[in-house]
Amino acid sequence: MTASASLELKDLTAGHGHTPAVRGLDLHVAEGEIVALLGPNGAGKTTTLDTVCGLLPPLAGQVNVFGRPVRDLRHAAQQRMAYVPEHRGLFRTLTVDENLRLRTRSRTKAHTVYERFENLAALRDRQAGLLSGGEQQLLALLCALSLDARLLLIDEMTMGLAPLVARGLVDIVKEVAAEGVAVLFVEQHLHIALELCDRAHVLSHGECVREGSGPELRFRIDELASLYFAGDPALGR
Repeated sequence: MTASASLELKDLTAGHGHTPAVRGLDLHVAEGEIVALLGPNGAGKTTTLDTVCGLLPPLAGQVNVFGRPVRDLRHAAQQRMAYVPEHRGLFRTLTVDENLRLRTRSRTKAHTVYERFENLAALRDRQAGLLSGGEQQLLALLCALSLDARLLLIDEMTMGLAPLVARGLVDIVKEVAAEGVAVLFVEQHLHIALELCDRAHVLSHGECVREGSGPELRFRIDELASLYFAGDPALGR
């Protein structure tokens, strides 16, 4: 395993059933590092996250978290891995407080979250389904972090959110990484993704076709955007 890597994928092939959506993916995320998975819809990004967290078994290759293979969802949780899915994974008819306490099983931990995020504390008795999109995403992120995760997976964190709201979530993820949490995230917005990440992998048709550091890819963002949306032969349409 790569030295100090919190997550390492080795020649990963993954998909639903026996149909691969990801093929031969090599990737690692170090402690405190933020890595992005980019690419058009259907590229295999969410399948990768689902496989890392144990929702899908690998068809081939390895998923190692803190040096140990991930076998299933329970094992992933034991490794202090947390996943914020695209649909946010909230119980919409339960209140903010009930959603938090279901994850933490601790009043003290929930209280700590409220102290740090006072705007959420003001909504603690509101049903999650009645929150705005940004408030729901904040709650989903904090539910994951309240598990004391050492590896955080996030799928489409800023989808449908106003730029100011998205900025606030980006700042939270940066703070979390600064505390040593490893982050692997999927993001459609290139500017946001490349500002947030230390490194990025661009997927197309299940294969990694570009990779580089955030600064390197930001320097080439116009080229990357053209490839991303216009359909470079290497990226597909």
